[in-house]
Amino acid sequence: MSKMHLDDSVIPHTDVAKCTPRIGAEIANIKLSADLPDQTIAAINRLVLEHKVIFFRDQGHLDDAEQERFALRFGKLSLYPEGTTPIFDMDSAVRDIQADVWHIDWSCMDAYPKIAVLRGVLIPPIGGDTVWSNTAAAYLDLPLPLQRLADDLWAVHSFPGAYKRPSAEALIRPRIETEHPVVRVHPETGERTLVLGSYVAGFVGVPKHNGHRLLDLFESHVTAQENTVRWKWKQGDVAIWDNRATMHCATKDYGDQRRVVRRATIEGEVPVSVDGRYSVARSKFIQPAPAPAAKVV
Repeated sequence: MSKMHLDDSVIPHTDVAKCTPRIGAEIANIKLSADLPDQTIAAINRLVLEHKVIFFRDQGHLDDAEQERFALRFGKLSLYPEGTTPIFDMDSAVRDIQADVWHIDWSCMDAYPKIAVLRGVLIPPIGGDTVWSNTAAAYLDLPLPLQRLADDLWAVHSFPGAYKRPSAEALIRPRIETEHPVVRVHPETGERTLVLGSYVAGFVGVPKHNGHRLLDLFESHVTAQENTVRWKWKQGDVAIWDNRATMHCATKDYGDQRRVVRRATIEGEVPVSVDGRYSVARSKFIQPAPAPAAKVV
């Protein structure tokens, strides 16, 4: 992908501080809101594509309604089985949040989210960081024979009950299952990115035991330290990431302390493999009609 250039009059280069050489940037001097000019929203989107995940400190003015309105500037908001409203509340005091494994948000669906906007509401004094990985860089790190193997492989992504996180929910929840290419072509950047994570139940045409080893092999590149960025949350922080080019994992190391973050996701596209084939939904989630966008009085 050619290097993206931003108009310094929109977001000055000096306000963009890279977190690591391969992934992550902290953006200064922007107050996020739904009323930002179109060119600022476009610049934020370009920064997400370039850095994969971007961070904003001191956004305590955002509430659920304004987070929802801001997220709408990037596309249609998505609803998923974990909740019935566009803002999903991940509160450690209310539910067991199973985000402490490497995953792509809702990759069990055919058109899983393209962008996520996560806001820190209540952050424990110690622990609770989130780690993201650049799956485009991880693909490029694969030796050429492994790249070719990955290009040809397809994986079954399933919820609930993917083998890395067996779940009692499998007895009560309808199954959502999709065959994805292990390598998708990013629709905006043209990069090849790995589509893996905790929803993977196996590889098409590969025995389960061998599939486990393959997944561990590929994910060892995804989770390599040089491909990752770790964010230490503060209350009022906002993270925005490209869910098509990253995997992430929340560290569950805060004991009995309470942690609350709230997320909005933007509907994505059906992935396309390197040979032009689309992901295939085996069993789809029927998405309810979204509630009207929140109004600011």
